[in-house]
Amino acid sequence: MFHLVRLCERPILGPRPQHPWEAAAVFNPGVAQQEDRIVLLYRAADLPFTEYGHPTAYRSCIGYASSTDGIHFTRSDAPVFEGVLPQEARGVEDPRVTFLDGRFYMVYTAFGGRGPGDWRLAIADSVDLLHWEHRRILLDETNKDGALLPARIGGRYYLFHRREPSIWICDSSDGLHWEHHRMVMTPRGEGWESVRIGIAGPPLPLPEGWLLLYHAVDRQRVYRLGAALLDKEDPGRVLVRLDRPIFFPRLPWECQGLVPNVVFSCGAAALPDRLLVYYGAADTCIGVAGLPWHAIDWSQDYPVTVNERSGNRR
Repeated sequence: MFHLVRLCERPILGPRPQHPWEAAAVFNPGVAQQEDRIVLLYRAADLPFTEYGHPTAYRSCIGYASSTDGIHFTRSDAPVFEGVLPQEARGVEDPRVTFLDGRFYMVYTAFGGRGPGDWRLAIADSVDLLHWEHRRILLDETNKDGALLPARIGGRYYLFHRREPSIWICDSSDGLHWEHHRMVMTPRGEGWESVRIGIAGPPLPLPEGWLLLYHAVDRQRVYRLGAALLDKEDPGRVLVRLDRPIFFPRLPWECQGLVPNVVFSCGAAALPDRLLVYYGAADTCIGVAGLPWHAIDWSQDYPVTVNERSGNRR
């Protein structure tokens, strides 16, 4: 068992009222590493999500921030990615960034806001994280929480996504047509991951397999982070799924905000000696937590080894 440790007791990024596009909320950043920098591509909202219990007509876009130490960030004054497709009328949300075949691929949620379930997984790619092209809908169904695996296996691309309430995976020979959709993990029990789960960011390679961080929601609408180990050659196969969360909301700015009691990650940075996990707190601001690589031990405490596809515990 292992746990993430907060690296700052205060948010590292928050809303900026002087910029209307990010005046209400800054949260759920995708993470990329470029040369000696860590780049956050964060979701920003112009208006609060609710006003006295009623939805507002907020719009989301993607901002850019970079850092050389992973804690102190320099931010752009304008968004680097905004909604332009009809499916993106209410904005672009929750980016997850994968570096693959020499390019950065950003899988994000395109929110149309035209009716129930009007959100789709979309994708764009870039060489510099500033200029994005080849924007398109990735899965034309009600779906979100998507990320590409940062490697091809047997020449095929792998995409994680969510069909409520579970984490799914599919694969493709060309990155355009997706097949072999199958469930990876589903909610379980009556506790911290009983209602809904979704991938936190692209899985990270470990000697034992792929490290999958995911968010989980309970019946009190508290969001926590969990961890699982996926098979190196078959990323749809779960080798170990920890029985307890590795991170949960505790500080006031994680428990109070536009959506209270939320820690929600869309990505992490893999440094030579440690893992840095960036997360949205209460859908309002951004924090960072981490741990050294040697602290990840699947044999400690309460691991549960599961083949999720067969449902058999070993």
